Formats: sequence, structure tokens, C-alpha cells
Amino acid sequence: MSQEISTIRQLLQQKVFAHSSIQRFNPYSIAVFQKLKNCHTAAIGVHQFRCNNSNCLHTHRQYHSCGNRHCMNCGTLKKEQWIHDRMSELLPTTYFHVVFTLPQELRSLCMGNRTLLFNLLFEASHHTITTLAANERWLGAQPGIVSILHTNGQDLSFHPHIHCIVTGGGINKYGKWIAEKRANGMFLFPRRLLENTFKAYFIKRLAVYFKQDLLRIEDENTFHESMLAIHQKDWNVYAKAPFGGPAQIVEYLGRYTHKVAITAHRISEISDTNITFSYKDYADGNAVKSMTLGHEEFLRRFEQHILPRHFVKIRHAGFLTHRNKHARIASILQQLNLPRAMPKIKLSAELFCLINTGKDLSKCPICKTGKLERIATYVNINGRLINILELNNRGSPKPQMKLKHETHKNK
Repeated sequence: MSQEISTIRQLLQQKVFAHSSIQRFNPYSIAVFQKLKNCHTAAIGVHQFRCNNSNCLHTHRQYHSCGNRHCMNCGTLKKEQWIHDRMSELLPTTYFHVVFTLPQELRSLCMGNRTLLFNLLFEASHHTITTLAANERWLGAQPGIVSILHTNGQDLSFHPHIHCIVTGGGINKYGKWIAEKRANGMFLFPRRLLENTFKAYFIKRLAVYFKQDLLRIEDENTFHESMLAIHQKDWNVYAKAPFGGPAQIVEYLGRYTHKVAITAHRISEISDTNITFSYKDYADGNAVKSMTLGHEEFLRRFEQHILPRHFVKIRHAGFLTHRNKHARIASILQQLNLPRAMPKIKLSAELFCLINTGKDLSKCPICKTGKLERIATYVNINGRLINILELNNRGSPKPQMKLKHETHKNK
């Protein structure tokens, strides 16, 4: 029998993310797990609210979230804000889904050179798409690309791959919109051409990195054996069927952009020693199966998917690259005689919840008529909850010191 989701989240923090084996990881990973353990607890801080109804005056505490991108509890608002922003960039063209995957032989090398090879994975996939799109036979223009890095398989294995959303149309060097050339709109480029272009570029850059001594390699003979193996095998680039429309694109983005290695909803039970979760076995017709791991092994697999510090996992290329992007989109819409893009609006957590659930977070849960007003904010410093007003009042005010100095000088 599955445990309640609230129980799962609590046990993750108390038993799993507080496990002693975490101390074996690098300092950055340890700090990440510390944040996951403290999320929505007094260890981070708390807002204190009070109902403004004089007949109620109910007090409510809202504990702070950690905001870490690897947290199972955080990221919903950021995800919805990101999707809302992307809605203003949708165009009347077919959108394709392409997945670039590294061969199994390169996974250990990638594990030891995450930042370098993750960047190369982005670079190689973008090079492949833009090079083929520049060919007049396929498009003769620059498409728009949104790329998302994933490192995990359903069983938490290390499986680095890039999901790309690619526009069927694009702009030429003069900024003119070029519509997609496939009349049926059922494919972007030939799959073998995608695979061979991606493979050739990645291997070429990998050889350069080796000559420049940029790769961390434990055994040079093993590296050369892996290089020989990947030269001889076909690489996998999975070009999925095109999206059905804007709603399907947004639904996809919602599932994949801010996804962590595993969500709490996939976990069915946590005991003192084990954790059980569901996964899809793609080798067995996507059959949903159950896997049980010890806490230590679960953490070892989870830690593999902690991204390098400050690493950007969602990137834009082609005509969607950030520099002057809004001007290019405005020009495309004008050429197509379409209205200007929707303005981007910053959503607060309260407004987001009201729009999506109809629940007003500011309404008092006791009297149902009053509004909750924030009366204090506390942060945890060295194990003590301290009111932020106390922090703001610390130290001697500089203007007074300057005034005292000037008064002494005048004397």
C-alpha cells in the first residue's frame, strides 16, 4: 500500500536526505542535499501572518522553500512563469521534437567531465540542426531552437541527452521568414543525416579536447577503446512526430523544463532502509515497473544528476537566441500579418495559485472572511530564528558618523 504524498515528502527529508552517506559526496552536492533536507522547515526561515479580522486574529506560519532546482518541492512557480513567457514566442509553424543521446560508451567519460561535455552536447546538437537547416533543400534558413538537458533515465541511471524543440520555419540572413518546405510537415530532416552530422561533430570536438589535455581521463587505453567503439556504431538521434499545436507544446514544456531526477509522486514507499519507486521500462514496451533501492544507493544515483554549479540546463539557439530575440519575433509576426506578441507578466505565488486552483492563499482558513497579512519574517542564522528587522537595524548608521566627523571638523 502506497504512503501519502505528504508522508513521502516528510520521510525524504527525515530519512533519505539526512542519510550519513551524503558526507561522502563533494562539498557542493552536500550543500544541495542540505537544502533539500531543510526545505519548508524552520531551518531556512518562516513568514508569520495574522488575520486582519478583529474577531479572528488567527496566526499562520509559512515556512520558506529552499528554491533549489534539484528540489522535488520547489520550481512549480518558476516552471509556470517560464511557460507563460514562452507562450509569447509561439509562431504559426510546425514544431518538432528531436532528442540527441550520447552513446553508452561515453557515459563514464561524461560523468568525469560534466561541464565540458554537457556544453559540447548542447553545441553539437545546435550545430547539427542549424547546419542542416541552412541547406536550401531542407529549409535555407535559421530555425528557432529551445534545448533542455536531461541526465537521468527512469531508473535514475546516468543517461545524458538533449531534448530540442525546433521550429519548422525560420528566418534567412535578411530576417525574412521562410516557411517550412515539407508539404506534409511530418519530418524535420532525415534521421540518418541528423545522426551522422551530430556524431561527426561531437567526435571531432572530443578529439580536440583530448589533444588540448582538457579531458580528465583515468586510463588512456580505455579512452581510445571507447573512441574506436563510438566511431563504429550508429548514434541515436530520435526525431519524434511533430507537435499537434500550441497547447501540446506548452504541455510538453511543463513536463520537461524544470524536471528533477525523480518526483515525489513516483515514490510509493520509504522505510527505514529502503525506498520504492515506479519507472517505465522502455526495453519492455514502456511497462511500468517498481524498483526498490537502499537509501545509500538511491542517493548515489540521485547525486549523479546534480548539475554543476551555475550550469544552464535550458538554452535557446537559432532565431530564439536571447540577443535581440524580441525584435526578431516582432518582425516575424509583422511579416505574417499577426498581432504583436503577448506581454510578459510576472506572476506572484498567490496570483498563480488563484488562477490555476481558484484558491485564495490570502484568505484566512479559519474565519473565511479576513485576509492574512504578513506581520514578521524570520531567517535562521546559526540555528536561531531572527527577525529580519533586527538584521536591518544592526551596525552604526554611516550618515550619523559622517555628520559627527563634519561637526568635529567645524570646531
